[in-house]
Amino acid sequence: MDILMVGGILLLLMMLLLSGGVWIAMTLAICGWVGQAFFATTQPGKNLFSAFWESNASWELAALPLFIWMGEILFRTKLSEEMFEGLSPWLNRIPGRLMHTTILGCGIFGSVSGSSAATCATISQVALPELVKRGYSEKIALGSLATAGTLGILIPPSITMVVYAVAADASIIRIFLAGFLPGFLLMALFSGYIIWWALRNPKLQPAPDQPTTFMQKLHKSRNLIPCGVLIVFICWVLIAGYATATECAAYGVAGSLGLAVWSRSLTWQNFKDGLMGTTRTSCMIMFILAGASFLTKTMAFTGIPRELAEWVDHMHLSPYALIFVLTIVYLILGTALDGISMIVLTSAVVLPMIQKAGFDLIWFGIFIILLVEIAEVTPPVGFNLFVLQNMTGKDSNTIARAAIPFFACLVVCIVLITVFPQIVTSLPDLVMGKEK
Repeated sequence: MDILMVGGILLLLMMLLLSGGVWIAMTLAICGWVGQAFFATTQPGKNLFSAFWESNASWELAALPLFIWMGEILFRTKLSEEMFEGLSPWLNRIPGRLMHTTILGCGIFGSVSGSSAATCATISQVALPELVKRGYSEKIALGSLATAGTLGILIPPSITMVVYAVAADASIIRIFLAGFLPGFLLMALFSGYIIWWALRNPKLQPAPDQPTTFMQKLHKSRNLIPCGVLIVFICWVLIAGYATATECAAYGVAGSLGLAVWSRSLTWQNFKDGLMGTTRTSCMIMFILAGASFLTKTMAFTGIPRELAEWVDHMHLSPYALIFVLTIVYLILGTALDGISMIVLTSAVVLPMIQKAGFDLIWFGIFIILLVEIAEVTPPVGFNLFVLQNMTGKDSNTIARAAIPFFACLVVCIVLITVFPQIVTSLPDLVMGKEK
């Protein structure tokens, strides 16, 4: 049977199962099993167990539940409320006001966690209840959180960047440096849309607070100091090389607990609730990761990603036509694969094509990471959509529709770095000099 037809059958099966209410992780695993049992010469049972073990037996993944626990502590004590109280007077004059905290929070936390899922889950846990309570649009909050959560893999450090650097035999430091300006550009595009939306829909947000003097703003900002110090400390020990991302997550939990005790807002009940919430969210994410890992093995055995890449190679396209077609191919792959798998399974064929077309490999690394970000919010296997679905009870398609304007911002960012590649390459060249 034609490989692309196999991919179509598996995609149709996935959509049928999801629409029938089957658990997300089970849907991914079932599709993986069908693909291996009927369209590959391998043992699906053996691969199922190895995929579930390999996807979760990871020291780096230990950071995920710790960061989620940190978010639970901030959410279930007064710390998150105090943080929003401190930010409110400074954002009062900006259209959208506290809606911008989702973008800022994901940008800052993404630079610490390096994980899209951890960023989305943690900031959602803290920001979403506060924004809804204060009368902000839940639709815009969900859309911004789903997409801004992807900043965790664009703003360094990022596991996805490391995987690409290894696959492309490129400098990890240059890839990290290349991610900063596109990351800030994407944050500006997200905030720009929020400003535009707020100006057009003033009735869908709470009335502005009373104007305050500079001294009053400073007085309210004292609420920012505890969480601000914690975030700066976590960023500093990671950037300085004193701790890994997992150790930083542990410091974050210890710091959050210490602040909650210091503010006298930690009780035995909210401590237990935080642990249970962390357990539920972490298990959900890890179960989905395991199902996605098994489906990735199926894609590798059937050869679908490589077949798509070779099909593009045989078209002999011009450089920008090649980029356009690769964008379509990666968007298709993003409906069934996680970002790291997309890179690993296609790099052997795609990277020589990119070099032959005259594109910089560092630039292409950021380009493909932006495509991976789009995959995170693309049904039916948009990982951030699943995270928010399980946290809020909203249907993933509802969240995907809310994310459409921010999805467009991602597309605009891709167009801008393609037209102006200096956005990506200028900082690495400035810091490390141009590559020979």
